[in-house]
Amino acid sequence: MDESTHLIEYETMLLGRLRDTTGARGERRLDRSAYILLSRLRLDGPMSIGQLSEAFRLDPSTLNRQTSAMMRAGLLERIPDPDGGIARKFRVTAEGERRLESERERNLHGLEKVLAGWTPEETAVFAAYLRRFNSDIERLEGRPWPRP
Repeated sequence: MDESTHLIEYETMLLGRLRDTTGARGERRLDRSAYILLSRLRLDGPMSIGQLSEAFRLDPSTLNRQTSAMMRAGLLERIPDPDGGIARKFRVTAEGERRLESERERNLHGLEKVLAGWTPEETAVFAAYLRRFNSDIERLEGRPWPRP
């Protein structure tokens, strides 16, 4: 492998490092899995454990633990399948929407600080490369991620 591949691996590892776990008003921040799951449900609408398992390539027991914790926190609710199917589905609650939006705003504010010295062209190119990178991963996995 060439040096650039090693640098990309290291820098993508660093992207996921340290993060505050409490918000400005002492509100506990969403953990990474809750943030991603709520974001997916916001884009796709209600999903069953089976659909979530397929989308995230996670074992249903893992998703049962995560969704149970999120239900206890008031972020998700179980509803009958809107399409009349047998499996119950998970839907983001109003509290889940509020917390997701609050988390996203904190993330955007943090990114604005980091990118303050970048030109609009630099941020656009970086965003395009990130999208291409993620899209290529999704293509190889055979699981495209919905985008707003």
